[in-house]
Amino acid sequence: MSSERIIYLPLGGAGEIGMNAYVYGYGKPGNERLILVDLGVAFPDMDTSPGVDLIFADLTWLRQNRNRLEAIFITHAHEDHVGAIGHCWESLGVPVYARAFTANIARGKLDEYGFSAETVTTCSPWPETVQAGPFRVGFVPISHSIPESSGLVIDTPQGRLIHTGDFKLDPAPLVGEAFDPELWGSISAGGVRALICDSTNVFSQHPGRSESTLGPEIVSLVEQAPNMVVATSFASNVARVKTLAEAGERAGRSICLLGRAMRRMIEASIETGVLSSFPKVVSPEEASDIPRENLMLIVTGSQGERRAASAQLSRGKYNGLELKEGDMFLFSSKTIPGNEKEVARIMNALSEKGVDVVDDSNGRYHVSGHANRPDLERLQDIVNPQIVVPMHGEHRHLREHVKLADARGRAGVLAVNGTMVDLSGNMPKIAGYVETGRTYLDGRVQIGALDGIVRDRIRMALNGHVLVTLILDEEDEPLGEPWCELSGLAETGRSNAPLVDVLEADLTQFLGRAGEATLTDDDKLEEGMRRIVRNTTSNEIGKKPEVTVVISRLS
Repeated sequence: MSSERIIYLPLGGAGEIGMNAYVYGYGKPGNERLILVDLGVAFPDMDTSPGVDLIFADLTWLRQNRNRLEAIFITHAHEDHVGAIGHCWESLGVPVYARAFTANIARGKLDEYGFSAETVTTCSPWPETVQAGPFRVGFVPISHSIPESSGLVIDTPQGRLIHTGDFKLDPAPLVGEAFDPELWGSISAGGVRALICDSTNVFSQHPGRSESTLGPEIVSLVEQAPNMVVATSFASNVARVKTLAEAGERAGRSICLLGRAMRRMIEASIETGVLSSFPKVVSPEEASDIPRENLMLIVTGSQGERRAASAQLSRGKYNGLELKEGDMFLFSSKTIPGNEKEVARIMNALSEKGVDVVDDSNGRYHVSGHANRPDLERLQDIVNPQIVVPMHGEHRHLREHVKLADARGRAGVLAVNGTMVDLSGNMPKIAGYVETGRTYLDGRVQIGALDGIVRDRIRMALNGHVLVTLILDEEDEPLGEPWCELSGLAETGRSNAPLVDVLEADLTQFLGRAGEATLTDDDKLEEGMRRIVRNTTSNEIGKKPEVTVVISRLS
């Protein structure tokens, strides 16, 4: 029996949607050579991560073992798969491999941090392969909602693994490659030890629809609109953006793209040959002079992002353009779970302007980029793996996908972030656990989720804050009364007196009663004043705020 093993270790993207980072290893236990597949981000929300800019997988384990890491492979250019490359690459320091479109996006992200374009190697699709330590890796085209998505063939000395990446089985995706069942059958013909597979739509019972089915519906909608039309979709869904633009062009409208990400994706598509043509576009300045009934805006912000074009248009003007009563706004997208409130806020703000909002509740203007349950079954049957490892999904998705694999006679294994799976034998087995979590980009610095910074921010948001300042003289006696500054708290409580006055009076009484042992000990003094502030504020307004006490002593 071989002393080497194959391991799979998700650090992000398994048990959640977003922040994808998957480690594969081969070698003696504890000394395996490693590769990383994808390095993505998740996006914050005001409930759990207020003020945070981006969220990354915690790569501590990988950094600790960076001397064993051979390379990074990026399956496609969605932010949840490539968005962390600029922020995290320096601490890993290994070559990055991707296909042309994805490489273009990755280089742009690395360039923002001053890293060389040579860090990223552009790869051709299968049958070209890359040798990375004991692994030989090839990019196999598969359809998704962004150009040049690829699954990965990962060959090891103990057998072949296939990592699907995000995918759907689309025979006519309009932009990018169609799903080729013969190709996928050929790469699987020699036997596949494990299929590591997208689980996002495992609960969707109907076969997925092709991107090509949307064109006629969108054309009809745009042609019937009497005034200005605005449409939003994922900026990375180049096929959809092109479909929207062609619908506007067919209706005799000038097309204007709003949002940096939208323009960047179209530019990258043209630069890398993914798009051979795109309708002529006008600048926002030119659009301002075009009659409203002859204009169509295609904008960023389909997920309610506050600074994106959709949100800014809902609040007022953006680049000199403004929505008015009778205009139409189309959401050609699905709302990602967790973004419902933000999207609804924009829709209602548009409605208040008299704008007619059209969403995809009837299924006519959007198709998913992920495989539905029948498509997952079909791919499993084509690949016929010995083991199925669900990834890219919340816990319930992974668990259901394991049931699906088991029902079809294949060994499924549930592996959430931090679960190390040994894929060497006939059955997968859990080989151990690695501590995982999240890292936040907070302004210009990265902080740990457990550092307490975001926790304190949430506490202040929920409970408010009181700053107490006290000056003591050379004899450890208060020099005047303490004073308080309130943030995020009601100014008047149940006593009908200003809360700040009540707090200062109670603190003065406390200091008058305090003995020498307290007045000479900053820790005791601070704790006592904090307790007074929290109790008094609770009695007055029913809140126990965060309290900062500043003590100054005159020497």
